[in-house]
Amino acid sequence: MQKKWLIYGAYGYTGELIAREAKKRGMRPVLAGRNPDKLKPLGEELQLETRVFPVGPAAAESLSDIALVLHCAGPFQKTSAPMIRACLEAGADYLDITGEISVFEHSFAQNAAAKEADITVCSGVGFDVIPTDCTALKLKELMPDAESLSLGFDSNSGISPGTFKTMIEGMGSGSAERRDGQIIPVPLGSQRRMIDFGRGTRSSIGIPWGDVSTAFYTTGIPNISAWIPMKKSRILGARIFSRTGSILTLPFVQKTLKNWVERRVSGPDETLRAGAPAYIWGEAVNAEGVVQTVRIQTANVYDVTVYGALKAASRLLDGDFPSGSFTPAALFGAELIEQLPGSGKFEVETVYPG
Repeated sequence: MQKKWLIYGAYGYTGELIAREAKKRGMRPVLAGRNPDKLKPLGEELQLETRVFPVGPAAAESLSDIALVLHCAGPFQKTSAPMIRACLEAGADYLDITGEISVFEHSFAQNAAAKEADITVCSGVGFDVIPTDCTALKLKELMPDAESLSLGFDSNSGISPGTFKTMIEGMGSGSAERRDGQIIPVPLGSQRRMIDFGRGTRSSIGIPWGDVSTAFYTTGIPNISAWIPMKKSRILGARIFSRTGSILTLPFVQKTLKNWVERRVSGPDETLRAGAPAYIWGEAVNAEGVVQTVRIQTANVYDVTVYGALKAASRLLDGDFPSGSFTPAALFGAELIEQLPGSGKFEVETVYPG
């Protein structure tokens, strides 16, 4: 008998994509969220059980018969901690699709509690951060003595309402990197370099991507940065924005921007997703100056999230995995990304100094 599992935030853009693909595959997740008007029509259409409850102190009561929660309701900075707490209390494994550094750090801080509760906690089982996390582990396997690690991606993927709202919440916070094992804030636009992600060399900017947190736990490499391509003119704009962005953290500005997202942003449709693959890049360097580069092409970022989340859920439901807090690559291996639909194989390049 299949274990019972639950998708929380099933009526959001990404949650609904995951729910529909799960039903297509013959899986029967419980669909959950706090808004019955959005949840129940989806449950009726997909003929799946629904549960209405908020993320909070009483959430564990709604998880008493649930073996695994796939948490898809952002912003995860607000919702992840209480849902993990509910899973610890209910004895349910926890997965989410976050990309936020602070959420990852909190997840790893629950390692002892997860072991005591005999559950597995694994944040970031979507595009944030499966492809780059698997790339990080692949580089560590190729270069065990690596001292620095750079990771990044390039994609014309479009954006969902939830992702847009998360970006709004992070406005004004700048970027981040890991130096000598510690996460350090850096001004947005101050990290610049040229990178070939897989379709030609482009000017690029450092970003506070989740790998600044996760790749350290996956590899132990002490110096980590994350990158995306950006035109030089926009990098200059980002540097100016980093000096004035604090106004965007004001509550009334945040509310106004999020209301605009509710009205105007619907997320990329199937046609756009099908025509917008992602290009993943990683680079490791050791003390001798040897440079190891890995690239892999994947499906669209939202499709990778659907495939990755369902792969992780299926593996945990069907397998016997250790308890504690993990990154996706540490739990499932570097080959996880190669196993997802639309992904190619890792391409490896080594450059020696001189």
